[in-house]
Amino acid sequence: MTDHDPTGRRSFLKYSGALGAAAALSTSLSACSSGPKSTNDTGGGGGKGGGSSLTAVIGYGNDGSWDPTQTASAFCMAGNQHIYEGLLDTDPITREPYAALATKIPSDAELASTSWKFTLRAGATWHDGKPVTADDVVFVFDRILDPGTQSLAKGFFESWLKEVRKTGDDSVELMLKFPFPDGAARLTLAKIMPKHVFSKPGAWDEATKGKAVGSGPYRQTSHQPKTNTTFEAFEAYNGPRKPSFRKMNWLTIVDAAPRVAKISGGSADAQIADNIPYANIGQLKKGGLTVEGGAGMNNLFLMFNTAHKPFDDVRVRQALHYAIDKQKMIEVALRGHGKAASSFLNEGNPDHRPAKTVYDYDPGKAKKLLKEAGVSGLTVTLTSNNVSWIVDCLPTIKASWDAIGVKTTLDPQETTAVFTKLDQKKDYQIVAAASNPNQFGLDADLIMHYNYGPQNVWMGYARWAGNSEAKHLFKLMDQATQEPDPAKKKTMIQEYIDIVAEQAVLYPVVHNELMTAWDPKKISGVRAQPYPGINVLQAKPA
Repeated sequence: MTDHDPTGRRSFLKYSGALGAAAALSTSLSACSSGPKSTNDTGGGGGKGGGSSLTAVIGYGNDGSWDPTQTASAFCMAGNQHIYEGLLDTDPITREPYAALATKIPSDAELASTSWKFTLRAGATWHDGKPVTADDVVFVFDRILDPGTQSLAKGFFESWLKEVRKTGDDSVELMLKFPFPDGAARLTLAKIMPKHVFSKPGAWDEATKGKAVGSGPYRQTSHQPKTNTTFEAFEAYNGPRKPSFRKMNWLTIVDAAPRVAKISGGSADAQIADNIPYANIGQLKKGGLTVEGGAGMNNLFLMFNTAHKPFDDVRVRQALHYAIDKQKMIEVALRGHGKAASSFLNEGNPDHRPAKTVYDYDPGKAKKLLKEAGVSGLTVTLTSNNVSWIVDCLPTIKASWDAIGVKTTLDPQETTAVFTKLDQKKDYQIVAAASNPNQFGLDADLIMHYNYGPQNVWMGYARWAGNSEAKHLFKLMDQATQEPDPAKKKTMIQEYIDIVAEQAVLYPVVHNELMTAWDPKKISGVRAQPYPGINVLQAKPA
C-alpha cells in the first residue's frame, strides 16, 4: 500500500480490506445457506470433483474486494486461494512454494539469477472454458507493475521485479532488478487472471465487487455480499490441488455467538469455522469438535499520531508500551492464547530474535520516561476497532495507563469508521487494532514493508514518514531487500527491526493464536492457520 491511489484511497482501503489486514467488521451479519439470486454468477461448466458438500463459517466479511491484486480481506483472500492460481503457490502453513500454473519451481541457481523462466501447465483452462495463456500472465503483472495503477500487490513486487515478458504462447520470463530468491514464495500473491475477462471496461470494478474467474480447483458459483459465497468443483481442473468437495458454501458470520452456534450442537449446519472465541474452546471440544490454534503474526498493535503532541516524543510512546501489563492481558482477555511481543515479528518467524528494546511490564520505567519528557497529567483517548478479542484487551490497557497517571478513555468503533477517519486525516491520539501480515507470507522483508515505508499507508496514518529516523530506517530496509546473502540479510532485518522497536510508532503489544474448529467425523486433513480464513485444498470428506 502507498499513499497515492489515482482511483481514490478511500475506495482502495474500503475494498482492499487493508483496514487492519482483515480485521473483522463488527456489524452483525446474518448468514444462511441459501440466499437471494446471486449478484454474480460466473458461468462455466459444473464440477464433478469431490464426493460431498462442505459448509464453512468465516468470521470475517465477504464484502471486501475480490480483486486478487488489491485485497487484504480475510474471506476474499481465502476464497481466491481456491479459485485462482499463481505461477507458484505456497503451502498454507509452511509457505513453501509449489508449482501451480507453472510446471516447475526454478532451481536454486535460477532463483539466484535475474531471469526466471516458466512454462504453463498444459491443458490449464479458465472456469469459462478458455485456455490459460502467457498473455494472461503478462496482463496481470503489467497491472501490478503499472506506475499509474495503485494496487496492494505492487508493494510486494515493484522493488525487485522489473518486467514480465511473453516468450511463447505458454511461456514467460520474469526479469528481476537484482537476484531475489525470496520472490518465489511471493508469486502466490500474483494470482493469474484471464485477460479476456478482466481487460474489459469496468471489469476491475466487477472484480472488486465479487466477480471471480480463475483456473483453480473451485469455481465461484454465487456471491451474496454480507451473506455467503458458494463454490463448485471445476471439472476441467488438471493441477496439483484437486477439489475434494463437490460443492462448498462459505457463510460470513462476524458475530461470535451465531458463528459458534452454526458449528455446534446437534443441529450444526457447518463442518468448519475459523475465528473461534477462546471462551468457547472447551464447549466445542466437549461437543466432539477438534479445535486447534495457529500462532503467528496476528497481533494487537498501538499506532501513535506523531503529529499530535506529546506522541512526537519517543519517550512518551515507549512509556505507554512499558506501562501495559501484558501478562494480565494474555491471562484475562486471551485466556492464555498469546505472547507478549518481543519483536515486531512473532517468535515463530524464522527471522525473529528479541529486539534490543523489549517492552516488559515496568510501570516505574514508564513514569520515569514521562517525567523525562516533561509530561504530566496526560489525558488519552484510545481509539480502537471493536473486533471482539481487541475489545477484551482494552480494559487492561486502560487500567495500566490509569495506574501511571495517564487518564484514559476507550473509544471502540467499527473498523470502517476508525480507518475512514484515519484516511480523511482527522486528528487522533492513539489507535489500537488488529493486524496479520502472515496472510501474505512469512517473509520478514515483505512483512516489514507492509507496515513501514516512505509511501506506506500506515506511515501516512502515523504522520511519521518525513521523520529523520524514519528516513534512515527506510534506507536500511531497502539495503536489506537487495542483500543477496541470506545470513547477512537476516542480520540486517533484525538490526532495522531494533529501530522499529525503539521508535514504537506502530508496534505490536501481543501476538495471539487464531483458533479453528471442525467436525472430524465429517472433514479430515484440516490444518489450523495462523492467519484468518481457511484453506481446504488438502482437506477431504471424512
